[in-house]
Amino acid sequence: MRNTGKTALRLAASAAVAATLFGAFVFGSKYDFGLGRNMEIMSNLMREVALNYVDTVSTDEMMRNGAFGITSRLDPYTEYLPESDMSDFEVLATGKYGGIGALIRQDSNCVVIAEPYKGSPADRAGLRIGDRIVAIEGESAIGMTTSDVSSRLKGEPNTTVKVTVKRLIDGEERTLRIRRERISIPSVAYAGYVDDGIGYIRHADFTEGSYDEMRAAISRLQSEGELRSLILDYRNNGGGVMTAAVDVLSLFVPKGTLVLETRGRDTTSAKRYRTSYEPMLPDTPIAVLVNGNSASAAEIVAGAIQDLDRGVLLGQRSFGKGLVQTTIPLGYNSYVKMTNAKYYIPSGRCIQAVKYSADGRAVQMPDSLVTEFSTRNGRKVYDGGGIMPDIKLEPKYVSNFAATLYLLGIVSDFGDEYMKVHHGDSIDVRSFSITDADYDRFVEMVSQRDVPYKSESRRALERLRSALEKERYDESTGEALDSIEKSLRDDKMSNLQTYRKEIVDAINSDILLRMAYSEGVIENSLSGDEDIRAAKELLRDRERYDKITTSQDTERK
Repeated sequence: MRNTGKTALRLAASAAVAATLFGAFVFGSKYDFGLGRNMEIMSNLMREVALNYVDTVSTDEMMRNGAFGITSRLDPYTEYLPESDMSDFEVLATGKYGGIGALIRQDSNCVVIAEPYKGSPADRAGLRIGDRIVAIEGESAIGMTTSDVSSRLKGEPNTTVKVTVKRLIDGEERTLRIRRERISIPSVAYAGYVDDGIGYIRHADFTEGSYDEMRAAISRLQSEGELRSLILDYRNNGGGVMTAAVDVLSLFVPKGTLVLETRGRDTTSAKRYRTSYEPMLPDTPIAVLVNGNSASAAEIVAGAIQDLDRGVLLGQRSFGKGLVQTTIPLGYNSYVKMTNAKYYIPSGRCIQAVKYSADGRAVQMPDSLVTEFSTRNGRKVYDGGGIMPDIKLEPKYVSNFAATLYLLGIVSDFGDEYMKVHHGDSIDVRSFSITDADYDRFVEMVSQRDVPYKSESRRALERLRSALEKERYDESTGEALDSIEKSLRDDKMSNLQTYRKEIVDAINSDILLRMAYSEGVIENSLSGDEDIRAAKELLRDRERYDKITTSQDTERK
């Protein structure tokens, strides 16, 4: 009887699928027939596994795996979004979600507050970095993951959640009832003056509210002083909503300016985007900072400003993401975010750096195919991947040793101990730094920790020693390597002095985040930022600025 039921189910489902596919594809092309045939095969496969596999298989999991198999062979930006992932996607697109407004991180078997957003419900409730979440709605949170805790803290605005925390400062447990709100993650991370008449805006990402935030930031700068020139910082801005980039450009170029085109496989994906608003700063000199992590919408803004000769770009070649994604509903609140076009900035160039082959492999554009284009003033610019700045600046790297200390949590552990003593201190955000005595205490903390780190020099020496041993070089060669090894000063304690400056910077940032939020971290870094210093020097030299925007070609590579 059971087999008869299964057979009936199979026949009914096959008939339904066949009828649907016949109606959809009988008058289509040969390609449509192949698509219909393979859709039916996939449907039959899923049904057979669901009905006959030896163990019970989740059909949702099968769907996710099948969709991943399809999209993973395309490009990194095309992905299946099941209903369970849509809340995270909404945050990326809008910068908004319902919750208490705090970042969290895993610490052993506990989840701790990593950063409460300024003015958020979590901030107003008194949650601070380092506070441990011990219970949510009376349920123990010990052993929960960040995903577990996040799903419990998020919820509809105007609902409440009961959170029990163990405070970092005094070790006491407190139970707080926090009202959730619609949390808006700031798109503009900081805006202020870095010199007389020179404004600065750190634009972190592109969401639906980016235009309004940028407009408000410019208005605030204008109310605080005479805004004679502006630095736009798009370093490490990974992009976001494409149309938000078009709107941001409206602030700097005449209304109706063509700033972007998209072109795909068919004519329906070809669109032209013009600015829709009157500019706030139609002719104010602009310096734009970019680096290898400036991508997508950030590249649209930076590239359009360069192509229109509206400002000068400084930094390093940008990432090179010129692919457009569209979110398409698939039914049952699931979607596919699919690449369906490339975007082209005003000169006509596409800044996509790689082409993805049929099996999903990235292929760099060869130099022989790099094409020359012209800006509005006739300057030469090139495609081939990313935006090449008008003024190249050397990138700044953090040593692997300093990064290791950060990733091991030693920097934040020191920050915890520092705050227990200094939580009531008043500080000057711009000039704050830990003292020599503070750093000595940090060194003592590190001396008691295991830091699994090897320098590149030591790794190279070990590879060389292994190769020489295989090739049986004589003892004198080994003695020479021993001598080199003795000369290396890359042990833990030596590195604490070699990389002291950048380690101190990391500690300062951790403490400033606790005392003055992310704005304080940025403000403290401004005076020592060499890229900002270069941008200020350029904006003070109007003759050099004008020469670049009227006659200087960019480098080809």
